[in-house]
Amino acid sequence: MKFDSAEEKRIYMTEQPVKKLVCRLAVPTILSMLVTSFYNMADTFFVGKLDTQSTAAVGVVFSLMAIIQAIGFLFGHGSGNYISRQLGAGNMEEAEKMSAVGFFTSFFAGIVITVSCIFLIEPLSYALGSTPTILPYTVAYLRIILFGAPAMTASLVLNNQMRFQGSAFYAMIGIVSGAVINIALDPILIFACDMGIAGAALATTISQYLSFLFLLIMATRGGNIRIHFSNFKPSLHFYQEIIRGGIPALFRQGLASVATIFLNHAASVYGDAAIAGMSIVSRIMMFANSALIGFGQGFQPVCGFNYGACKYKRVLDAYWFCVRLAFGVLVVMAVIVYLFAPQFVTVFRKDDLDVIAVGTAALRYSVVAFPLSAWIIMCNMMLQSIGKGVKASIVSSARQGIFFLPLIVILPHFFGLTGVEMCQAVSDVCALTISIPIGMSVIREMRAADAE
Repeated sequence: MKFDSAEEKRIYMTEQPVKKLVCRLAVPTILSMLVTSFYNMADTFFVGKLDTQSTAAVGVVFSLMAIIQAIGFLFGHGSGNYISRQLGAGNMEEAEKMSAVGFFTSFFAGIVITVSCIFLIEPLSYALGSTPTILPYTVAYLRIILFGAPAMTASLVLNNQMRFQGSAFYAMIGIVSGAVINIALDPILIFACDMGIAGAALATTISQYLSFLFLLIMATRGGNIRIHFSNFKPSLHFYQEIIRGGIPALFRQGLASVATIFLNHAASVYGDAAIAGMSIVSRIMMFANSALIGFGQGFQPVCGFNYGACKYKRVLDAYWFCVRLAFGVLVVMAVIVYLFAPQFVTVFRKDDLDVIAVGTAALRYSVVAFPLSAWIIMCNMMLQSIGKGVKASIVSSARQGIFFLPLIVILPHFFGLTGVEMCQAVSDVCALTISIPIGMSVIREMRAADAE
């Protein structure tokens, strides 16, 4: 739906039936997340045709890419949450300033990441979990990927700011365009140009800059706030709001990366095949998780606008709708993936039986607990969107931080490789035990405020 002004959009977001509104916004965000995840998987798929070391190297570097993305999510979610609440309250000038602060700060942060990491590339590769046999492939891939950091961080800010303004369709166009280009370039640069793993990295970096360009164009459409450098007025207030609204996303994405690094180190004890197998499972679960996160992102602008307008019942109605629907879909997805786990792993690496064995076991453990994420992720999205930064950070840190990091050390000690494979599932169960009481406390607060 097209809007000629921010006021038209505010009225639409606070008056349309919430179920219809969430679904309408969720379709493009789910597609965006799936396609983005798919083109992240594309490198693994095409590089998997080369050798086990290249497959493992992509998995090693992916943890750093996740950290870079976490920086983008910090500024994107932090500024976007604030923007949606200000638009819901009718404060256009504040929203415009925050838009510029979030965008330009993230772009500068990407430049700093590129410059600082490029000079430490070998020790950085080892820190990420590379082994001596994987190192040459890791360095070749990482050296090129780092130059895409500014585009990656700024693109995520543009994408999230548009999404929080209710323009998920325009955000989707920008993200999907870059993803399609990456998928097309991968086989050309890897095989036709005989660049190997470096070709995969170049395809990703080129697609990130083109996606950045498309998102800049899309940000001028559909009644979205236009970003102007004249509105770039950094202040402690804006950065406090960015941290409050964005730190849960930073923890969720950043700790996922830290968890991957720990996972790589834990798996390296059992050889390159174990790293490759766990890398494949991480990509498959990331793809499944991206659909859930995309659905939650369709809920977030509804939550932010209506919370800013003090329409708490609409927030709660949307939340319970999302939790119930997500849980049902994830149960079906988990059954399918569990039954066909070997086939899913074989898509990425069919010539190495050790990789397939590790991947199959880890994938089955992971999907058993996956439906629990319906509450964990939606609870995190709600808390983040209404400005409950501390509680949102605890929930977002639980799955792959508070519980996963100690478990990835403890479980392999007692169960060996099986402990590595089952770690995420055990962590998910533990995360649910703290996210339910935290979420319910905020739900009771909103019910009381609505009654008053």
